[in-house]
Amino acid sequence: MQTKIGIVLSGGGARGIGHLGVLKALEEFGIVPTHISGTSAGAIAGAFYAAGYSVSEILSILKKGQIFSFSNLLMKRQGLFAMKGFHDIYLECFPNNSFEDLKIPLYIAATDILKGELVYFSSGNLSQILMASSCMPLLFQPVNYNNTLYVDGGVINNFPIEPLMGQCDVIIGSYVNSIKKEVEKVSINNILDRCFHLAMKSSVEIKTHSCNLYFEPPNMSQYSLYNLKNADEIFEYSYQYALTLEDQIKALDIQL
Repeated sequence: MQTKIGIVLSGGGARGIGHLGVLKALEEFGIVPTHISGTSAGAIAGAFYAAGYSVSEILSILKKGQIFSFSNLLMKRQGLFAMKGFHDIYLECFPNNSFEDLKIPLYIAATDILKGELVYFSSGNLSQILMASSCMPLLFQPVNYNNTLYVDGGVINNFPIEPLMGQCDVIIGSYVNSIKKEVEKVSINNILDRCFHLAMKSSVEIKTHSCNLYFEPPNMSQYSLYNLKNADEIFEYSYQYALTLEDQIKALDIQL
């Protein structure tokens, strides 16, 4: 009987490229998830993977579309931006715009900002839900879907393991927001990033105990949340880190 393998992919902006390095390493050991849960950048990476795109194809699409690169918007103007620019990319890559067409069941976390609660999606308008899940507060306008407003799922849950609990035999976690414990200085642009992930750290750590295998490449805060200029480096860094866990990967009791 095939082992049901769930993978949870955290948010993390441009650092979400790191999930692709983890997925590549797992593939090389013959491990492909049967279920995926993600928020924000993790939801985006997970959606492309669930649709059957290869890791190299996903990396190319994200770089070309500048999916995680917002620094140019921040520099040119002030205020909130709409996410419509990403909509065309999603429609091109997901022609039927449907969860049902995905090859792997996918769960996406988004924050209903009006009700103040987290929502998990596994059906519906895929492009709208991807935009909702990755709608960074203070940067983008909230996404209007099903008569309410959504922002980034990471606001409430940046490691959405919950949909995988009870239905997967093995759960693998990938978290791309490790922060250096002590720093000598922090720039004004990184204060919000550092505060947010310090606040999330304890809740994420608790959930890692439910993972059979957990990836957290160290010092990911060296890479910007908003800029894809280091995309290839992030990918390679995470891939090489994942390979160092070879013994743990091989120790998983997986029936293929």
